[in-house]
Amino acid sequence: MAALPAQDKQKEIAFFDAHAAADDYDVFTPAANARLIAAFKRLTGLPRGARVADLGCGSGAFTELLRQEGYQATGVDISPKLIAVGRAKYPGLDLCEGDVEQLPFESGRFDGVLLSGLVHHFPDPRRCAAETFRILRPGGRFMAFDPNRLNPFMYLYRDRTSPFYSPVGVTENERPVLPAEIAGVFREAGFTVSTDYLAGLAYRYVASDKTRLLLPIYNFIDGAVFNLGFMKPFRPFVLTSGVKP
Repeated sequence: MAALPAQDKQKEIAFFDAHAAADDYDVFTPAANARLIAAFKRLTGLPRGARVADLGCGSGAFTELLRQEGYQATGVDISPKLIAVGRAKYPGLDLCEGDVEQLPFESGRFDGVLLSGLVHHFPDPRRCAAETFRILRPGGRFMAFDPNRLNPFMYLYRDRTSPFYSPVGVTENERPVLPAEIAGVFREAGFTVSTDYLAGLAYRYVASDKTRLLLPIYNFIDGAVFNLGFMKPFRPFVLTSGVKP
């Protein structure tokens, strides 16, 4: 992979700290969140009691769902204010501030890792993949979910090369991912990698007022069209999963 710019961490922190004040960055509906956790369970096969790190946990919505499923869940996020919100919302939940490219854990600590809409925040995700590999035990498993650049909605609205690109509600670091490229990054880190896709994840919130008016239309088309079998590679979200040998 050619040299890519590093993630601007201060812009990530400023963006998500600003959302913490309103506690408005849980973008999916509860049903969509539950489907993502079900996908994690299906793709990793991890049993109850497994030690799971939720990287990019935000205010802890997915970390809490992992705890409810019986996992020993630990959430990590770069935004100190979102971590504070999560600790207030979910008493006793293990949440900590940290940089995914320099995680504060010893090697081999976890059985599983969930990368919660995180990989697409890194212009160069190789260090993120390497840290995921490091903190997993041999045989440990991960799943990442990210917006799929092959999906026309994700491309047109969120890719910088699109004439309809909107910067509202995203950081400068973000871009939809190409499934093969992300699989290659994690494969290069040492994982055996698989790719799956998911449609029908209904949004409850987007930052743009104009786009918010169109959410019911998007949610309907997403569920009705992209769940068709032949549309699988074009579904809005790519699920990258793998196992550490």
